[in-house]
Amino acid sequence: MLTSQIIIGTPGTLMDWILRAKAFDPKKIRVFVLDDADVMIDIQGHKDQSVRVHKFLPKDCQMLLSSVTYEEQVRKFAESIIAKPRFIYQRPEEESFDNIRQFYVVCTGMEQKFESLSNIYGVISIGQCIVFCNTRKAAAWLSEKMTRKGHSVALLSGETTVEQRIALLNRFRDGKEKLLIATNVCARGIGIEQVSLVVNFDLPVDRFNAPDFETYLQRIGITGRIGRYGLAVNFVNEGRGLPMLKKIEEHIGRPIEKLETNDVDALENLDKLVNK
Repeated sequence: MLTSQIIIGTPGTLMDWILRAKAFDPKKIRVFVLDDADVMIDIQGHKDQSVRVHKFLPKDCQMLLSSVTYEEQVRKFAESIIAKPRFIYQRPEEESFDNIRQFYVVCTGMEQKFESLSNIYGVISIGQCIVFCNTRKAAAWLSEKMTRKGHSVALLSGETTVEQRIALLNRFRDGKEKLLIATNVCARGIGIEQVSLVVNFDLPVDRFNAPDFETYLQRIGITGRIGRYGLAVNFVNEGRGLPMLKKIEEHIGRPIEKLETNDVDALENLDKLVNK
């Protein structure tokens, strides 16, 4: 039997602990928190399992859901498990990204994206950088290329275990690696003050291959912490990438400026901004 006061787990594992292992008595739970509810109910199985866990809890158990979106499905889900839920919204001024300069670079393929990233590193003094790729294959490819260039690289993807992820993030947080290449597994819940540059090697897309606005905001929000200036650079493929970027720009209501990574003067100006 568990003796800890707090239990953290995925819905499926919690159901296993309740039904098979009988590791704790669900009727003794006083607070139930569903973190990242918008993601949980979007992943097949998690929504149903969360509802199953909820059914084992006492009626007076306090229910707390956190979500980065205000989508109708999130509200409906909250209302389905909470009687008369209270919604608390973050104030618009708290969502400001005024201290994060956003740019895009038009590229013809992965090699040109790599060259653009190398040019940025060659001019801008970067404390720490996180590069997001949409696939494990792209992340592994870029990690190998940047390592060959002499950079100290950490690679974080769905293939790494939970223990490896924690160790990698701790090393990155301590500055033992300056460059973290990651898939979306790292986009949420990470706070590292030293990150001055976030690069979207690929624009984030949802399962319908449409621009994923919330993931974009999660990614770029990693930089520019505690009043510091941050830099977000998007590598955009010619053709379909530009319309997707335009939709992101319209959604966030802020300009995303074009950047020529072959323009040394432009990169030097960015360096002065980020490091002032």
